[in-house]
Amino acid sequence: MGRAAAAGGGAGGALRWFPWLGLCFWAAGAAAARGTDSGEVLPESIPSAPGTLPHFIEEPDDAYIIKSNPIALRCKARPAMQIFFKCNGEWVHQNEHVSEESLDESSGLRVREVFINVTRQQVEDFHGPEDYWCQCVAWSHLGTSKSRKASVRIAYLRKNFEQDPQGREVPIEGMIVLHCRPPEGVPAAEVEWLKNEEPIDSEQDENIDTRADHNLIIRQARLSDSGNYTCMAANIVAKRRSLSATVVVYVNGGWSSWTEWSACNVRCGRGWQKRSRTCTNPAPLNGGAFCEGMSVQKITCTSLCPVDGSWEVWSEWSVCSPECEHLRIRECTAPPPRNGGKFCEGLSQESRNCTDGLCILDKKPLHEIKPQSIENASDIALYSGLGAAVVAVAVLVIGITLYRRSQSDYGVDVIDSSALTGGFQTFNFKTVRQGNSLLLNSAMQPDLTVSRTYSGPICLQDPLDKELMTESSLFNPLSDIKVKVQSSFMVSLGVSERAEYHGKNHSGTFPHGNNRNFSTVHPRNKTPYIQNLSSLPTRTELRTTGVFGHLGGRLVMPNTGVSLLIPHGAIPEENSWEIYMSINQGEPSLQSDGLEVLLSPEVTCGPPDMIVTTPFALTIPHCADVSSEHWNIHLKKRTQQGKWEEVMSVEDESTSCYCLLDPFACHVLLDSFGTYALTGEPITDCAVKQLKVAVFGCMSCNSLDYNLRVYCVDNTPCAFQEVVSDERHQGGQLLEEPKLLHFKGNTFSLQISVLDIPPFLWRIKPFTACQEVPFSRVWCSNRQPLHCAFSLERYTPTTTQLSCKICIRQLKGHEQILQVQTSILESERETITFFTQEDSTFPAQPGPKAFKIPYSIRQRICATFDTPNAKGKDWQMLAQKNSINRNLSYFATQSSPSAVILNLWEARHQHDGDLDSLACALEEIGRTHTKFSNITESQLDEADFNYSRQNGL
Repeated sequence: MGRAAAAGGGAGGALRWFPWLGLCFWAAGAAAARGTDSGEVLPESIPSAPGTLPHFIEEPDDAYIIKSNPIALRCKARPAMQIFFKCNGEWVHQNEHVSEESLDESSGLRVREVFINVTRQQVEDFHGPEDYWCQCVAWSHLGTSKSRKASVRIAYLRKNFEQDPQGREVPIEGMIVLHCRPPEGVPAAEVEWLKNEEPIDSEQDENIDTRADHNLIIRQARLSDSGNYTCMAANIVAKRRSLSATVVVYVNGGWSSWTEWSACNVRCGRGWQKRSRTCTNPAPLNGGAFCEGMSVQKITCTSLCPVDGSWEVWSEWSVCSPECEHLRIRECTAPPPRNGGKFCEGLSQESRNCTDGLCILDKKPLHEIKPQSIENASDIALYSGLGAAVVAVAVLVIGITLYRRSQSDYGVDVIDSSALTGGFQTFNFKTVRQGNSLLLNSAMQPDLTVSRTYSGPICLQDPLDKELMTESSLFNPLSDIKVKVQSSFMVSLGVSERAEYHGKNHSGTFPHGNNRNFSTVHPRNKTPYIQNLSSLPTRTELRTTGVFGHLGGRLVMPNTGVSLLIPHGAIPEENSWEIYMSINQGEPSLQSDGLEVLLSPEVTCGPPDMIVTTPFALTIPHCADVSSEHWNIHLKKRTQQGKWEEVMSVEDESTSCYCLLDPFACHVLLDSFGTYALTGEPITDCAVKQLKVAVFGCMSCNSLDYNLRVYCVDNTPCAFQEVVSDERHQGGQLLEEPKLLHFKGNTFSLQISVLDIPPFLWRIKPFTACQEVPFSRVWCSNRQPLHCAFSLERYTPTTTQLSCKICIRQLKGHEQILQVQTSILESERETITFFTQEDSTFPAQPGPKAFKIPYSIRQRICATFDTPNAKGKDWQMLAQKNSINRNLSYFATQSSPSAVILNLWEARHQHDGDLDSLACALEEIGRTHTKFSNITESQLDEADFNYSRQNGL
């Protein structure tokens, strides 16, 4: 009875049994609570009467605190006499619990439900190895049960996206990939894509996929896919919008089929016919490229001219017919109609009475005429016919006689005497009559090698003894011309160095012994005022070598900006290698595909089978205006098969090699030798290549001419050295300090012009003072140097000074002005030095002298910074203070990260040796109190000497 009563006691008590009294009491729940307050821990299980363990109907769920609003955790269990929450291993005070009790009607068991609130402050104040968590512990008569752990986290969503989508221009049916990395948040944000502010449902369009790591992928771009795309990120806290990315799907134009050839544009003679096509298959859309090539083609055609017919002369009248009529006829054959010409107009025959009406008497028919009259008429006709025959025979005899007399008396054709009298005579280019041996040089055929025909005067002061004088205007258009005069009726033009006269004497026509050649005609061979863009001849590669051992050293290619740093210890002891380095100056083996541009020379270092234990530093100059927003720059290496493969992008993270990009050079840490080059892929039209522009001058073979050559080359020392080498061979002189030109990748061409030429002293050929170079020729000009040549001419030899301006400008881009102020006399010229670098004297520097940091100081730095430090003052801080903030994982893989960082510092400061900057960096870290700027040169030499003596040098 007592136990039953005790069982019906307060729900918050604990069962206690006193065997020596035979009684069982429930301790008040408040005591348990007080025990909690006093630091006592609630028991995990208590003795209880036989029953059932608590079963949780509802366990606490994971929850997120939004802003400052607390969250509620709840538990429900049966049968449960008591339920308490435990958070982060500690019991929650009973006063913080809200408890409800009910009875399960189906089982008759007691059901208890408990709530607690968790505030933001509680979660923020908790500092532990895991998230803030809570769980329920329920008691029954049989024992206790624990619920799952529910974590409580503070929900948030950052404002800025880790990666916004970038706009794209893609061809139709190309792939579109828009990257989106949502802001950091708890819980993780869900991503949704909008196109023109409308949600994209990838399930309804199989061509679109939005499941790949929040990215939007359009497999085959369509015109309808053009638009503005926005990435939406949202969680229970807020929503965020990314920057909009504009996608343009363009269509490159394509030619339609050619039309049929049109009819000849002239009805008669030489004309043309054409055919056309249009750029509509398809038409260019959304900025797509227009069709390349001609839209119209023309060919020549010849139409036969129509010839109208014309009548021959009338024939003689025929003999009188019995009807007293005679006829005459004519034919339409002088000429006959041809090629659609008109037929002759008029009658082809005529008839008339041949007896003056004697055949008709008194208007009576012939059968009524008397027989005597008929006989008289017949006699008259007979006599008339005999008389005509006699006259015809007499005329024939006289003609034959005259013909024979003419053949025997004259014997030659009479040549127009005006052809032999000298003076200006009109001539035409004709062929001689065939078969007449009496014509001058009749057997010689005309030279028809030149299609142009002239008709005009020539001067023949003496047909054979005098020179042939021609007007210069006739032959100036054709250089190197010879003129052959074969007769007074024939002149032909051919290509040769002499103007000759070829004739043949005939007996009885010209005197003997007068055959001779005319003197040579020298047409003026003018030097072109402007030469087209040309390329310098290819050269062999530049090459330098040096022998290096365990102490390392530096190998420099003079005046090229290319160098190789072999660190100390990279070569095993007691070994030495002959290391070489070369630059390809011929046609690059790395052929760009139009998207990529070669930004540096191709540099080869070797031998390829050499193994180094520490990465060496290769410095390669480049011509890009470095900006990660506009360029994507890659390091490439040539394989043994001659193909080029990408090693890494300079912005990538890699442990195989390291690239540090400076404004004018790239320093690469490598483990293997080979051939390397830098390429760049422009991301926007604002990508800039740095060009070096320079002007050279020299005298031409003509003492009055002066040549200006303007060069535009990539801004790398080796590219300019190639220009200097070529100009030295040509005797060129640098007239102005070279300047930098920023050439944008905006597809606009380059213009080079000569301005402010002193009037009355110098002149340049009209319309040739400005030259334009296509964009593609400049953008990919790394193959060979480009130059434009201008030829100026002095009016008098007394002019010895030249002053003008050279303007080099890109349309809608940058402009540079080169001021030329020079003397063309050798004795008065001012010399402008081509190169001033100090590395041209010692290309190979083995041993400690090659390094700016003394070896003893270098050892102390490595020993200090290679050791991990709790305050973070280690090699990572050393890298940061030396502006090395990227790809630090590469240094972590090295046996001595500090040594590799110092090797990179040596490569970057090989010319200035700025030890002050390194000393300041060390002082900022707080690791050293000695300034390198206070180290004198004697101290550096002494440190090197001590090091050499220690190593047996």
